[in-house]
Amino acid sequence: MQINDLFNILHNSIESQNNGKKISLKDMADSLGISMRTYQDWKLGRAKPQAAVTVMQMLGRLEDEEIIRAVRKINKLKD
Repeated sequence: MQINDLFNILHNSIESQNNGKKISLKDMADSLGISMRTYQDWKLGRAKPQAAVTVMQMLGRLEDEEIIRAVRKINKLKD
């Protein structure tokens, strides 16, 4: 699996959570605080952000329940 596959899976999952409403690359990039071009390059596999690769590998080592706990903790940091 390539990093762009993971970005596409996550993007689609976020759209599904949003009742299937499509989210533009620009809107997703804005929500992440990055340029649309950068996000597009990630989704298309033209760029591979090393930090994202490492985060994905770390998440891949966790059980589902632990991923949920970690994401909830991360979300609390945003508040």
